Amino acid sequence: MQRLGRISNISPSGNAIVKAENPPKIGSEVVDENLVVIGKVFDIIGPVSAPYAVIKPTVKEPAKMVNKPVYLLLPKTKRSRRDNE
Repeated sequence: MQRLGRISNISPSGNAIVKAENPPKIGSEVVDENLVVIGKVFDIIGPVSAPYAVIKPTVKEPAKMVNKPVYLLLPKTKRSRRDNE
């Protein structure tokens, strides 16, 4: 689990805007401090030095999440197969 940042506001289209501490990959799952999935990273906007992540929420009321810390749920790494030569 890696800290993404805090939800700063909700856009008119219903997406959550997070000032990202580290730029995440698009499609990464986002969870709250209780490990409840609240959405997925939809887009990265802003300058490279201070990126913002746009999260498409899966919760019913994303407005209640404003100013709450959110985290990235890191995917399990896939094990690579060894080629027998």
